[in-house]
Amino acid sequence: MDPDEPLDPDPLPALDRRVAGCRACPRLVEWREEVARTKRAAFADWTYWGRPVPGFGPPDARLLIVGLAPAAHGGNRTGRMFTGDRSGDVLYQALYDVELASQPTSVSADDGLALYGVRVTSPVHCAPPANKPTPRERDTCRPWLVQELRLLRPTLRAVVVLGAFGWQAALPAFAEAGWTVPRPRPAFAHGVRVPLDGLDLFGCFHVSQRNTFTGRLTPEMLREVLGTAARAAGLS
Repeated sequence: MDPDEPLDPDPLPALDRRVAGCRACPRLVEWREEVARTKRAAFADWTYWGRPVPGFGPPDARLLIVGLAPAAHGGNRTGRMFTGDRSGDVLYQALYDVELASQPTSVSADDGLALYGVRVTSPVHCAPPANKPTPRERDTCRPWLVQELRLLRPTLRAVVVLGAFGWQAALPAFAEAGWTVPRPRPAFAHGVRVPLDGLDLFGCFHVSQRNTFTGRLTPEMLREVLGTAARAAGLS
């Protein structure tokens, strides 16, 4: 599906529907659908989503969180970003702690979770094998993020990018969406803050199990970045 086609009058939900129908990357299509068929034993009674996972959150978000890609048995199962896996457990608990989410857990797309002024997305919308999209897959998926950024631009004031992969994918997307990105492009680091044409871009270690289990990213570190970004976005 072409992300540059004209959008419906309700543009962000329309974009989300088109994202969910994308089949542009054969390796990712094959993997996400294979996982949805074979499942994990713990989720044998689930009907997996098995499609690209669109962004989640209000269309007038002031703060955007950019991850990496959906997890095979998380977003690829539930159909919602960072939902149903341990990374999501950490992220949504932190969002709840800083009063940006209605509840501290995210287990299914119909669990009632609401985000306050925040949207969550990723530069790659399909679950990749070994959680590692290829550079070509990242670049093929970029137009979806570019279009999402353009639609969010009237209200967007801050962005938190989780991890170096997301950072490397997001900067070209911001440039293509019309923001002026410094040259040379700023390097990723936890806590880095980069101003972009009325928007503040923040780097944060990814909420991966490796980072959270080893203490490289603690709940306090995550809350600090999210809280600072929320204040920059004008969210109380």
